[in-house]
Amino acid sequence: MFALLLWGLTLAAPASALTIYTEDWPPITFQHNGVADGMAVEVVRAIQARIHDNSSIEVVPWARGYKELLTLPDVMLFTVGRSDARERQMTLLGPIAVSQTVLLARKGEAKKLLALGAGIYQRPVGAYRGSIFADAASAAGFVEVDLAPTPQITAQKLLLGRYDMWVEGGFVVASVLKDIHKPADAVEVVRVLESLELYLAFSRGTTAEEVRRWQDGFSAIKKDGTFKRIYNKWLPRDAAPLEMKMIGLPPGPIR
Repeated sequence: MFALLLWGLTLAAPASALTIYTEDWPPITFQHNGVADGMAVEVVRAIQARIHDNSSIEVVPWARGYKELLTLPDVMLFTVGRSDARERQMTLLGPIAVSQTVLLARKGEAKKLLALGAGIYQRPVGAYRGSIFADAASAAGFVEVDLAPTPQITAQKLLLGRYDMWVEGGFVVASVLKDIHKPADAVEVVRVLESLELYLAFSRGTTAEEVRRWQDGFSAIKKDGTFKRIYNKWLPRDAAPLEMKMIGLPPGPIR
């Protein structure tokens, strides 16, 4: 009888737990006293409360999280910028935020760089490795894109004169500069490259059932005001994106 009961419980259990990763990208996602925190982390936890999911959220280097998203099933990474290439590789739920991708220079140098005209694209720029911002720099036409492992290192290299410009999500710039003990006005915007939607991304092989649970939970907190409250707490100057989309790679079959 015990063996039959154990067998039944095994069948009822999920085939595998969802592995959830995020990165150090304040104020959207970061680690505080060893625990994940930030606007998007608070949103994900609100979804988890709705769907009764207790998966832990691990803060890892972007390159590691993104590699596992592309190579392993049952991985969720946030936040992930939407692009045509990524829509062919993963399932995206959101948006969880909308960021402007900005081209930044050291304070007082934007006017000089803009005066170069088309020559600006020959000047070196920095972005962090594997990010949508590095892709945006290349897509804009910059021929020399220096890649660093974190936004903080990218900002430091800009301020040390290693390159002329830095490509980043606009609403994290002040936090990144604070992390390296630099004032927010140490840099200035040269131009806005694009508006970028950010999503929860699920890896190939994650079941349709699992993605649907997250979609239902996300939709619920957008409808009842929970999402807007969290968004406005962290980003009071920005409008919360209240639409709900599931785009990209269709999730896998139910196991």
